[in-house]
Amino acid sequence: MAGGNRRSVLNQFSRTKLLLGDEGVKNLENAHVAVFGIGGVGSFTVDALVRSGVGTLTIVDDDKICLTNLNRQLIANRNTVGKNKVEVARDMALAINPKIKINIMQTFFGEETAEQFDFKSFDYVVDAIDTVSAKLLLVEKCEKSNTPIICCMGAGNKLDPTQFEISDIYKTSVCPLARVMRNELRKRGIKKLKVLYSKEKPMTPIEDEKNSCRHNCICPPDTKRTCNIRRQIPGSIAFVPSVAGLIIAGEVIKDIAFNK
Repeated sequence: MAGGNRRSVLNQFSRTKLLLGDEGVKNLENAHVAVFGIGGVGSFTVDALVRSGVGTLTIVDDDKICLTNLNRQLIANRNTVGKNKVEVARDMALAINPKIKINIMQTFFGEETAEQFDFKSFDYVVDAIDTVSAKLLLVEKCEKSNTPIICCMGAGNKLDPTQFEISDIYKTSVCPLARVMRNELRKRGIKKLKVLYSKEKPMTPIEDEKNSCRHNCICPPDTKRTCNIRRQIPGSIAFVPSVAGLIIAGEVIKDIAFNK
């Protein structure tokens, strides 16, 4: 009888509780995290947050899954190509934890849509988007609402995931995106920002007209932001953005669980 009682209290987060304790798991259950960008980095972040017991998620992305996403995005497979990323991510989350509250917003975050978001309702924000202007706006909104945020710097054109580090933006080096962000944040008077960045020098993509998405875009029909309008098409691989996404999720989980 006693053994049966012990077994009855076990659940999918029992192993997590061994590390975080009752209070840590409860903190995650009560938390609302927003993830902006559900690509190579963001899809792995969402997965880890769900599996760790975050109670409420808001996920934001306007893209559909493309065939070229299969090499690095957790939500991408042959059955999901052409589907909306946020809808596939939602279904994935609910299949892992049916009790999670999940809000999806199929929109591109920018000046025209920023007012749709109540940043004070978020306990934490993850920036996994790839547009500098949108990243800066997201940081400004979080700064104004005093909402914790962690930003992913450049994960494209990299092959060494061991060179990722968590740092303040003003202590970063090597990463070109971090350099741009530092300069722009300084102009805006933002004095600190938690980021994930890599000290690996970016590679130059081996691109020609045959393998270029810019010349041979195969985005699904009705995709609003095709490869043709992107400033740069970075090279990517399975084991770099996935590691970045998991590191970011780990920071969010630990910060929330231990009230940092």
